[in-house]
Amino acid sequence: MKAKDFLSIADMEPEEVGTMVAKARHIKNGTTPRPLEGKTIALLFEKPSLRTRVSFEVGIRQMGGECVYLGGDDVGLGVREPVADVARVLDRWVDGIVARVYSHASLVLLARHTKVPVINALSDLEHPCQAMADLLTILEHRGSLRGQRVAFIGDGNNVAGSLAVACASVGADFTIAAPKDYRVDADTFEEATRRGATSGSVVIWLEPPVDAARDADVVYTDTWVSMGQDAERARRLKAFQGYQVDDGLMGLAKDDALFMHDMPAHEGEEIASGMLDHPQSVVFDQAENRLHAQKAIMAALFE
Repeated sequence: MKAKDFLSIADMEPEEVGTMVAKARHIKNGTTPRPLEGKTIALLFEKPSLRTRVSFEVGIRQMGGECVYLGGDDVGLGVREPVADVARVLDRWVDGIVARVYSHASLVLLARHTKVPVINALSDLEHPCQAMADLLTILEHRGSLRGQRVAFIGDGNNVAGSLAVACASVGADFTIAAPKDYRVDADTFEEATRRGATSGSVVIWLEPPVDAARDADVVYTDTWVSMGQDAERARRLKAFQGYQVDDGLMGLAKDDALFMHDMPAHEGEEIASGMLDHPQSVVFDQAENRLHAQKAIMAALFE
């Protein structure tokens, strides 16, 4: 990678995105590189996690490194101590920082005040590691990325934003069906549209889920109420009525379409009961591929 940090899919040139996916596939099917020998990585997590924490800890150790976990109460990022000060202290001790934060601005400050790489393990704006795992999953099951039609149903959140930019970078079409008040961040959507104009991808927003799902190669959804949005729960559940992914919606997609969800999932809300075990579901492959995608990202930053 040309950049020191991995905060956003936009930190990579479009051709780098495809190269990174190929690298992740090579690592999964071959030998894990060990560029982290003798290095220590800080896992700075304001938000708890199953998939993100375990996949990074396992990946770091498989690549020869060690890690130290710092939860939200351990640091009090921007509360007990300014983000810049936390960054400058960690910069003296560790060789890299994997940060899962509430505010993307915290990531920017961490990166600005460190010499070591900073990796976005989730922010309010983007979830780029998930997007890379998603592309790897699509490639494995569909055989290619270019020309695939990805339909995202529901909230235009951090997952949707990163996936939009990632798809547009590799020539996959991206359609999001969401209520008008829950569209993808405008700057992120503009970046996806710009990349799509170069790669030939169609990037669009519309409201009816049926229009997005029709003839799709991938039907993707995510939670309607993310961590930290509990106060909005009632309003969000009302806004997303009619956006649940079920057998009927999957039936509008291609016969061999994939069902994807980054998890955790909520049956009875964004998905109908049984969708995680649907014959077309690849959600557990997605979860596994977080490990391989993140190892590819760390290899690119540390090799």
